[in-house]
Amino acid sequence: MNKLHQAVILAAGESTRMHPLSITRPKALMKVANKTILEHLLTALKGLVEEVILVVGYKGKMIRDFFGIEFNNIKLSYVEQREQLGTGHALLQAKGATSGRFIMMYGDDLVSGRDIKEALKHKHAVLAKEVDDPERFGIFTLKGHMVKDIIEKPSNPESRLANTGVYVLDQGIFPLLERLEKSERGEYEIVDAIRLFASSNEVYCAMVSDYWLPIGYPWDLLDANSFLLERMRGKLSGGVEKGAFLKGEVCVGKDSVVKSGAYIEGPVMIGEHCNIGPNCYIRAHTTIGNNCHVGNAVEVKNSILFDHTNVAHLSYVGDSVLGEHVNFGAGTIVANLRHDNNNVRSMVKGILVDTGRRKLGTIVGDNVHTGIDTAIYPGRKIWPDKSTLPAEIVTKDKE
Repeated sequence: MNKLHQAVILAAGESTRMHPLSITRPKALMKVANKTILEHLLTALKGLVEEVILVVGYKGKMIRDFFGIEFNNIKLSYVEQREQLGTGHALLQAKGATSGRFIMMYGDDLVSGRDIKEALKHKHAVLAKEVDDPERFGIFTLKGHMVKDIIEKPSNPESRLANTGVYVLDQGIFPLLERLEKSERGEYEIVDAIRLFASSNEVYCAMVSDYWLPIGYPWDLLDANSFLLERMRGKLSGGVEKGAFLKGEVCVGKDSVVKSGAYIEGPVMIGEHCNIGPNCYIRAHTTIGNNCHVGNAVEVKNSILFDHTNVAHLSYVGDSVLGEHVNFGAGTIVANLRHDNNNVRSMVKGILVDTGRRKLGTIVGDNVHTGIDTAIYPGRKIWPDKSTLPAEIVTKDKE
């Protein structure tokens, strides 16, 4: 049972918690270690399935245009969820496109192919990971190794087995999806159907032994990026001038140039056609996209720069995510640490959320330009196409 014909990936949601990055792209197209989330998932499925059915909706054309009809010898087909009515409704859209057993997974978390393969050893299965904070997740309760129930974000959890959103199912799930009623938040939830499915089928609970990297908020991209860079082997496909120093695992992409005086502490990934330096400091767990410029007297630490982004002069970027076509004016400084050393909090859909991070800089949407000497408070976000005045202090989100 180690190989199936099909997998279904749900990639239709708007992901409003990922604003401002998701205003201009679906979450599945956000990059970690210079590959989109969906590229990572499809790579994990290589050799396990022959076809992937992508359920798209919000900005679905971007996904179709990016991937086309094939990826790594896996056939890709698409079904559309015209209204975003929940994960159960999203899977139901794939009813006519599937046959027999199939894998279902979300298009916005990173999962190991090795762990998916382990779940495939069983006729019906879920994939779970033991977590320290079960109150944040859907939690499985078991009878032996079989699923007994799923409880969403329990206040008194019976177990610490978090639902990763990877399931091995068959056609019996679809009649259950058709019977679903809306949840309290007004959506048709896949977990309600899984609960019903487990009541009439033996559903094995496979355990994550490699990795599951959930991405619910923009700063989760930083954790996933750090994890993947730690597994990376350095490779120099571009040029490194005399006087530049590269320490540890560093990837430099095709036609990129690292100029004299640059000091890079790996793991660091630099994309193609980039200009790095002279005289800059790039610290560990940083990914720089394609066609980027990191210039003189710039320090970048534990951050992600999407493609076509420039931080050219006298700036500091720490623990941050910068979207595409961002330009930081000279002297732009990102603060990433509170004076009181408490966790940084960030506004999400009108609620101030504890990020769980002692250090967090800024999350910047596409096409943002900052004026010279801009200062940005920790955890603040800047929406696409916004700009700052020279010497402006960003004390709250710029929407």
